[in-house]
Amino acid sequence: MDQGRFSVFPHENFVDLFLVQFGWEQCESLYSYGPHVRNNYLFHYIISGKGHLEVRQRDGSLRTYPLRAGQGFLICPNQVTTYCADEKDPWAYTWVEFGGVQAQYRLTLAGLGEDQPVYTPIQPDMALEIKDELLFIANHAQFSALKLMAHFYLFLDALIDSSSSKQRVRGLSQQGFYIREAIHFIDQYYREDIRIEQIASFCGLNRTYFSRLFKEVMGQTPQEYLARYRVNKAMELMRNTNMSIGEVASMVGYPNQLYFSKVFRKYQGLPPRVWRQEDLMALEKKQSAEQSQSKPPKVRN
Repeated sequence: MDQGRFSVFPHENFVDLFLVQFGWEQCESLYSYGPHVRNNYLFHYIISGKGHLEVRQRDGSLRTYPLRAGQGFLICPNQVTTYCADEKDPWAYTWVEFGGVQAQYRLTLAGLGEDQPVYTPIQPDMALEIKDELLFIANHAQFSALKLMAHFYLFLDALIDSSSSKQRVRGLSQQGFYIREAIHFIDQYYREDIRIEQIASFCGLNRTYFSRLFKEVMGQTPQEYLARYRVNKAMELMRNTNMSIGEVASMVGYPNQLYFSKVFRKYQGLPPRVWRQEDLMALEKKQSAEQSQSKPPKVRN
């Protein structure tokens, strides 16, 4: 009988939101993972059993969150975390790792983040859709990327709708219009040397109000969104073309290659050249594994 399943998602065609990997596992007694740091968001939903999450705070102290079936926990990028299954009633969970320029905003709507990593449903039965969607993704890795993304969006919608800590966003319709206009502008002109003042002007707002509104709705500043957007576009180009790093930098709005490398490293943790090499090795390893075995290896997560 299977004790777990793990799959990697081909996310190169997605920017706003994308899957990285996903799976499920029945853990052994006291099985733990960490201390570890992630580059993306990682959400676990606990199907059965118990365990706990340890998060290292900014001041160096540790905070422990006891967890049970029907709850979930979020790990944010760059957090040092450890999670451990209970000795007598070890948990089984399903998980999804994801990123994208809208990831933080969607999680903020659910009331989840570094200071609130625990998901608890408003009512227990409201979490069933989350479990069903995550298990569907975990058990159907052979489906198309679009179908898996559709179920991922359904998971996020259920997470926001059912979270007891979800945020009440007032007046989002008018705010949402401005933000959609800003995102459309960035999508059209990210290759050029655009300024925040230009985006604000396009939306018919002054820069101060626009910046405050953007961060309130998106959970990040316009500068951060633009930089992440360009970095994600650069990753697509490095993965799918033979362009040099300098050519890639120019294509995503950074004529200065050294500055592009600095920005890329800030958001990905590696220089672009190293990232490209590691990404290629990971792809070759994945293709080799798929050719050598029909069943994915058991991977702890």
